[in-house]
Amino acid sequence: MAEHQHIDDLDKKILTLVSKNARVPYLEVARECNVSGAAIHQRIQRLIKMGVITGSEFIINPKSVGLSTCAYMGIYLQKAALFNEVLTKLKEIPEIVECHYTTGEYSLFIKVVTRDNEHLKDILGTRLQKIDGIERTETFISLEENFKRQFTIT
Repeated sequence: MAEHQHIDDLDKKILTLVSKNARVPYLEVARECNVSGAAIHQRIQRLIKMGVITGSEFIINPKSVGLSTCAYMGIYLQKAALFNEVLTKLKEIPEIVECHYTTGEYSLFIKVVTRDNEHLKDILGTRLQKIDGIERTETFISLEENFKRQFTIT
């Protein structure tokens, strides 16, 4: 687990601005924060080095590229000792876009994005359920994503 890093109020303001738009120019952030562009550049580089910022990315809208079904699956493992083997196999399935090791009923909880329900059914039947170590799965199809956001930095 990452160690809690010390960040001050300026860091928090910078993080708030860049988390809303990773493409915002440093000079615009500098104006908002009343500091120089060089100061913003140095701060962002320090936050990256500290591991507070782990990257920037373009978010692809799945529906715009023909991926209209989003599902979440709880995965039951036959034995906890099989976790690493199962995780390795899950990483080989490109339709799985998130995987979480969880407490509670499931050992793993994954997010899957597919073209349609038929594609999802195929992933389940031909890929997931054939992985040694998976006892069974429980699937929840998302009807609509109502919002998604970065957490608030306080």
